[in-house]
Amino acid sequence: MSAIIGLCIAGGLLAIGILAIIVAGIRGMFNGEQNYKKIGMIFVPIIVYIISYFISNALVKAAIITMFVMLALMALAILLTGARSTFNL
Repeated sequence: MSAIIGLCIAGGLLAIGILAIIVAGIRGMFNGEQNYKKIGMIFVPIIVYIISYFISNALVKAAIITMFVMLALMALAILLTGARSTFNL
């Protein structure tokens, strides 16, 4: 019983967080604070997932492939930003 209560509380907090993100995003759009590069980056995992789904033809395999591809892209981004700051590029 306590596990169900804990899951409900966690789900409620998650819903509140998502709602706050959506409200902040809408407020930022109305205030002219949008950055189209950041908005476009939201679609990268979705595109990777769609491509991996068409390659693997399975939802779970596509999700795992997407996770590994996004981890590799994150590691590459960290490496590139570290190299850029090291060599002042």
